[in-house]
Amino acid sequence: MEHIRYEVSDYVAVVTLARPKVNALNREMRYEITRAFDEINERKDVRCAVLAADGHVFCAGADLKDRPDTDDPGDGPLHNRIVRETSLPIRDNDKPVICAVQGAALGAGFGLAMAADIVFASKKATFGMPEINVGLAGGASLLVQHFSRSRMRRMMFTGEAFGAEELYRLGVIEEALEPEDLMPTVMAMAREIAKKNPLGLTYAKRSANLVELMSPRDGYIFEQKYTLELGRTENAVEARTARLENRDPVFRDD
Repeated sequence: MEHIRYEVSDYVAVVTLARPKVNALNREMRYEITRAFDEINERKDVRCAVLAADGHVFCAGADLKDRPDTDDPGDGPLHNRIVRETSLPIRDNDKPVICAVQGAALGAGFGLAMAADIVFASKKATFGMPEINVGLAGGASLLVQHFSRSRMRRMMFTGEAFGAEELYRLGVIEEALEPEDLMPTVMAMAREIAKKNPLGLTYAKRSANLVELMSPRDGYIFEQKYTLELGRTENAVEARTARLENRDPVFRDD
């Protein structure tokens, strides 16, 4: 792949944005991200994924040179479809995804980061939705999931970006870390998650996504059905046996 790197080791996949200078998203890069996470979703040798980036910017958002061709009928809707679908292979992935944000995450880059399940950031990182500053509008559907009504509108109307420590204060990200601690912390958590029952991780990820759309009662019933089904599997028996025997479990990948 030209614009990203993609590596797998010890049940952890690491996808790194690598399009100098600011990892701006064009169509080819969006395709590569989608392709990588779709593959991760189906790989039995991956139990957790990490999304990271090269350089001093996590992702500056959409490449402004890669706008739809107004003289080509249908290119605008196609462009919009590609843009809105980019983060879904991350959010809907059956594997937990941890994001490491080392610099600015703006616009669509902010969307990529927040599609992950867990987000860590460097104290040097900033987050913003600056569409208003480049003749565009958007971001409400993302911001409303994570911010108050007032802060959402402030970010949309001003294009103002906020630092990692402010997002940590608001409970939007997991932690704001010293830059040198970012990737070691993320990789340590990814490896810890990768030790868990693979089917259990899949069920937990699906539950986390779906219960957000349900009433508390319906969500509880849904999770109970998953738990009952999961508890009958060999890996679940192994997890319980290992706990009773005070040893690490050995899980099957199938």
